[in-house]
Amino acid sequence: MDNRIKDAFEQVHADELLIENTKKAVSNRLKRSNGRQVMYRRLAAAAAGVCVLLLGGAGTWVYLTPAASISIDVNPSIELGINRFDRVVSVKGYNDDGVELALSQNVRFMDYNRAVEQILKDEVIAGLLSQDEIMTIAVVGTNSGQCDKILSQLESCTESHQNVYCYSADSEEVEEAHHLGLSYGKYRAFLEVQKLYPDITPEQIRGMTMREIHEMTEKLPCDENDEDAERGMGGSGNGHRHGHEIK
Repeated sequence: MDNRIKDAFEQVHADELLIENTKKAVSNRLKRSNGRQVMYRRLAAAAAGVCVLLLGGAGTWVYLTPAASISIDVNPSIELGINRFDRVVSVKGYNDDGVELALSQNVRFMDYNRAVEQILKDEVIAGLLSQDEIMTIAVVGTNSGQCDKILSQLESCTESHQNVYCYSADSEEVEEAHHLGLSYGKYRAFLEVQKLYPDITPEQIRGMTMREIHEMTEKLPCDENDEDAERGMGGSGNGHRHGHEIK
């Protein structure tokens, strides 16, 4: 009888120990599981953060990358880099007057139409045009649809200005133009002047006004002069011209 009672108590104690050990095992497993869940949540959050950064970085890169250029030349020579959303993302001067003009114009991130209108209203530019100087505006890019649209809108934007000529041009020559330190418009003018004056240098062209360059190219044969006029004072390919006749 005493032995049976003793065995029963030992069994109860054993069951309590088993229960306690089981509780500890389950608790430890839950802790590990929760730890893994926390870790997984942290990893997921970190991965999501990386994705946001990558997407944000890619979006910024796309926004700030020029898809087309607008080369504006009078004597100041500047180029506006236009992104695929038609916003100005860069402004660069290609001679001393161009650098000064670029620094004075807060047009970055503007729509290109507004930017060009503001430049045309600049006191120096307006003064030059009023003195019968010539301005050429070349639209250059690889997306023909965007370039055609930009050209059409710039023609409308400049229709009230005398001696302003807009044209589209081949983008393949842009790299060579920049290598010589010239805007695209001045580069095309340089190639035309070279036909008459082979020794002329890019440095000389860089400081000349478009009127001075035009007067030099007037000595070219008539058929070439006519073609140059249709190309907007130095455009290439299917360039378009807008403006009053050059006097």
